[in-house]
Amino acid sequence: MHSFYNVAIYSYSFLIKVSSIFNPKAKEWIKGRKNLFQRLQDKIDRDKPLVWFHCASLGEFEQGRPLIEAFHQSYPSFKILITFFSPSGYNVRKNYIGADYIFYLPADTPVNAKKFIEIIKPKLVIFIKYEFWLNYLKEIHARDIALLLVSGIFRPQQVFFKWYGKIFRQQLKAFSHFYVQNETSAQLLKNIGFDNVSASGDTRFDRVETIAANSQPLHEIKTFCADKKVIIGGSVWPADLKILEPFIQQASENFKFILAPHEVNRDIISGLLEHYGDKAITYTALKNRPQNDEKILIIDIVGILSSVYQFGWVAYIGGGFGVGIHNILEAAVYGIPVFFGPHYRKFQEACDLIERGGAFPINSSDDLLRIILNADFEKNRNKVAKICKEYVLQNTGATKIVMQGINKIIKNKG
Repeated sequence: MHSFYNVAIYSYSFLIKVSSIFNPKAKEWIKGRKNLFQRLQDKIDRDKPLVWFHCASLGEFEQGRPLIEAFHQSYPSFKILITFFSPSGYNVRKNYIGADYIFYLPADTPVNAKKFIEIIKPKLVIFIKYEFWLNYLKEIHARDIALLLVSGIFRPQQVFFKWYGKIFRQQLKAFSHFYVQNETSAQLLKNIGFDNVSASGDTRFDRVETIAANSQPLHEIKTFCADKKVIIGGSVWPADLKILEPFIQQASENFKFILAPHEVNRDIISGLLEHYGDKAITYTALKNRPQNDEKILIIDIVGILSSVYQFGWVAYIGGGFGVGIHNILEAAVYGIPVFFGPHYRKFQEACDLIERGGAFPINSSDDLLRIILNADFEKNRNKVAKICKEYVLQNTGATKIVMQGINKIIKNKG
């Protein structure tokens, strides 16, 4: 079975190389790994202890960031290495000042895993949420290196809990401890023989609380919003824009819209400007012309969305008509009702907020219009907003729990 896994990894790497000829993301994936081992050899300081954090992409980085910063504060003598699998994470955070080294993760082949671990020689390894690369797990386990999974979430549909998932269950033995988001995940692991589990919660709550407490003022956007009801489309894809389109076209003068595309590039921004014409303005243009009459603001830079949410009356979070919704907590922390598409069930916070009445899944534009324009929603909007904010504040503290475990590991390891 392990041989089949390795064949799959080699095949995946080959397909990425082929697709890099015409796919920009695949090209970045290949380019970022060029001469990677030599660059690691040249940069890693082997005289200092090292902790390795691995994040699949940008979302997992933001999830792990409170822990990275807490670790740095507690253990300044350690060097911090962060690896990414995805270009979308690496390209945005490659200059993050909270880490000493930031690299792509080499493909999970037996040779790569052995060589990578041999070069970095970590004292502690922390994987954020998921990424169960079998050869890396095998190599970490063989070297008796402490390995933690932080903010993990497990579902019965995953391969670990299937009759054919033996090899994957075995590799989970590499983890010294699992810090998972909920009791369901903890129980699933216990059912297959793992007792080294804590239902510690999700470190993203700590992250969004910090962001909200230190949000950028964004005076130009405040002026743009004025006293209007602002609908924020956060991390929206084309499918999400289609959902928002009827609302944008039909909305009264009491509404304004802020659209933050999931991918910020010239073609997407130009397409939106062409579509909406003189009704829209970009954020960079707004900074030079704060007095305006536009109805739609298009966020054309990366890094401010989490602060933009402070101006929202409601937020529509993108991704729910694709592989899954993006971060709803960044909006909820400000006390904003959140809406999103039907693909949300993998996200505990979405399920929790729906149950509490702070979030609203929708399947169509009609659903969105029917809920937001209903007199009862406007009447109860502040109550809904309070539910969202209190939910976030009640679930902070995961970083502290994980750090207590890390302290014990480092103390025991000397």
